[in-house]
Amino acid sequence: MIRAFGSKKNELMVKRGMFLGIILTGCTIVGFSSHSMAQGKPIIYQLLPRLFGNKQSQNLPYGTIQQNGSGKFADINNKALDGIKELGVSHVWYTGVIAHASLTDYSAFGIPMDNAEVVKGRAGSPYAIRDYYDVDPDLAVDVKNRMKEFENLIARTHQKGMKVIIDFVPNHVARSYHSQAKPKGVPDFGAKDDHTKSFSPANDYYYTPGKDFVVPVSEVIVTESSAIKGSSRSAANALVPLEKQTFKESPAKATGNNVFSASPSKGDWYETVKLNYGLDYAKGEQQHFSPIPGVWLKMKDILSYWASKGVDGFRCDMAEMVPVEFWEWVIPELKKKHAGLIFIGEAYNPAVYYTYLSRGHFDYLYDKVGLYDGLKKLIRNEQEGNVQDISKVWQVQTAGFGERMLSFLENHDEERIASAGFAGDAVHAIPAMVVSATLSAGPVMLYFGQEVGEPGKGIEGFGKEDNRTTIFDYWGVPEHQKWMNNGAFDGALLDSKQRNLRRFYKELMHIAANSAAITKGDILDVPLGEQRMYAFLRYTEGQRLLIVANFDRTQTLAKNLEIPGLLLKNREIKESIDLLSKQKVENTSQSLYLKVLPGTAQIIQF
Repeated sequence: MIRAFGSKKNELMVKRGMFLGIILTGCTIVGFSSHSMAQGKPIIYQLLPRLFGNKQSQNLPYGTIQQNGSGKFADINNKALDGIKELGVSHVWYTGVIAHASLTDYSAFGIPMDNAEVVKGRAGSPYAIRDYYDVDPDLAVDVKNRMKEFENLIARTHQKGMKVIIDFVPNHVARSYHSQAKPKGVPDFGAKDDHTKSFSPANDYYYTPGKDFVVPVSEVIVTESSAIKGSSRSAANALVPLEKQTFKESPAKATGNNVFSASPSKGDWYETVKLNYGLDYAKGEQQHFSPIPGVWLKMKDILSYWASKGVDGFRCDMAEMVPVEFWEWVIPELKKKHAGLIFIGEAYNPAVYYTYLSRGHFDYLYDKVGLYDGLKKLIRNEQEGNVQDISKVWQVQTAGFGERMLSFLENHDEERIASAGFAGDAVHAIPAMVVSATLSAGPVMLYFGQEVGEPGKGIEGFGKEDNRTTIFDYWGVPEHQKWMNNGAFDGALLDSKQRNLRRFYKELMHIAANSAAITKGDILDVPLGEQRMYAFLRYTEGQRLLIVANFDRTQTLAKNLEIPGLLLKNREIKESIDLLSKQKVENTSQSLYLKVLPGTAQIIQF
């Protein structure tokens, strides 16, 4: 049976993932959300300024900023932004902007170095915020003027016609949190807490009264300042067993991933502290939301602070770990003054998707548990990989709100496609990327280096060899650096395979962003009866597209496909063309002859 998913035909008829189907001439028609936050399809490009503009290539494990270098806001210049814009990008997500815990010493600028026992990596995690009102000093050419340098980057991005997204980390802060850049009169988190209570509605943190924080048994980096006199630079980067604690916290605070113990494990987010949004976890998450908790008010002010600087949107880290009631309150509050703001929620529980979109007012949520996970199996050629997983996503899991799910194949948390642990070769993701970009009107995201096949090789530091590009350490990103070409941003050092891959991404993103059938159209599932071959139609009154993805690595899809009569009324097929290759496709007045080679995809306009 062909299933139709219409964006115009029906009002939203969805509650908690359930949908109403209307049987009509053999088709099941299901309505998209009437959400109309953005015109067109957002194309988001994620980059870490620390890595993006870094020209150094020494790449010593746990290397210092002097050894391995760091990109700056200024490196993301007009030429770099032109290269990003060339990919059809509408929004740039600058990851790691807000000041976070680090082992680099900026004490000369009034910014103390953090304790190595509660910092992951040399540069530190961008998600262990130490000052919500400041930017990372690593990213500034002139540390004293670091905020101005970021504001200049915002202005440059806007001048190129793109919007700016930054991270908002609402669930937790660094154990060393202390804001030195906050506006006058703004109290720090925990400044007025009652440390004798494990939970109080008036507290910003959760505590374990009477117990000191115990750093998990781990290893620590020997810093330059603590290295044995006369030792080499490489020795100064060594790891030694953590035998004696120097970090003191009393009483212990709860850890960011909801560990309410003084002794978190090495695998926990032990470098972070959980914020209190008015939930008493010891009493079954009993709610204390009236009066409005202090954390809510502080977070609203922080969001307002960044929005007033011209930030256009926030990617909200682990949004589902914060009560939906907070989002229900804060997002409308922010949009009263900044109507165009967008909020993207990182969420991994499909059971709460609808709640966080409807009640929580998020514009978009991650589509990881569903589309990403299903596509990854197909990219990796796993035995259980099946295109039915794709249908299940839009017909069941996100039925009715598919246009509000953000799709991706790479981000800072996930393995690089070209890594040995994922696909080994970036071209294996081409069919999946076509599906990811065209399945809905929702945003699609690229991660810097994805478009040139960056494999994430190397033992960078904290992350070890994990098939990812580090977010914890100073590092150069080799294949991306070939496109960067020492700041020319002209791709001159790329090989022909990489240039072809980047060209594919450019063509695909422009098709996805500018095709009415994708940004506004309905969808019809086209069953092919194959485990690794998938096809669907996207269409409006003025445009018809057939998207075909062949995930099979050995078999060609060769098939004469009859187009459903629903799409042929007074519009017989005259000619057809694959928009990706610009090659004509054989057709009759009512059918298309498909020939899709292994590991490829086509977007056929007919």
